[in-house]
Amino acid sequence: MNSIIIVAAVALLLIILVISMYNSLVRRRNEVDNAFGGMDVQLKKRYDLIPNLVATVKQYAAHEKELLTQVTEMRSKATSGNLTSDEKVALDNKISAGMKGLMVAVESYPDLKANDNFINLQRTLNEVESQISAARRTYNAVITDFNNGIETFPKSILAGMMNLKRKEVFVIPELERQNVEVKSLF
Repeated sequence: MNSIIIVAAVALLLIILVISMYNSLVRRRNEVDNAFGGMDVQLKKRYDLIPNLVATVKQYAAHEKELLTQVTEMRSKATSGNLTSDEKVALDNKISAGMKGLMVAVESYPDLKANDNFINLQRTLNEVESQISAARRTYNAVITDFNNGIETFPKSILAGMMNLKRKEVFVIPELERQNVEVKSLF
């Protein structure tokens, strides 16, 4: 009789442990979705600003047409809704590089830099970029926690049964990791 109680207690303990691990993995998966949603909101803000920026810059920078076209095409692709989260991450990295290129190109247009609409637009874009940066940090922290959860034993066994796969964190392109030579800017 005592052995039946011990076996039942161990079985109950194992069931509670499995349920706890399952719930932990589900919470982590939901946190990933939530963090990506928060970042997606910030990216949408940026996508909404791009047409205004492009229209303003077009008036001054006719020969920057190719860069403007690329940024516009990437924005359209990003807002199409047909991308996975990993594809959106890669596309966002390309858009970030295009936006930086556009801002560098703008330096050639003193009238544009003095335009109040452009100044306000640039200020708003800088604010959104800061918010995107914060959202990326949050996303990377949640992704790291998720990856740790699905890759550590014994949760890795349950994660495999749940078909949970490792997610990629945001990484900046190699070019952006290099030090900026301030004297070359002057």
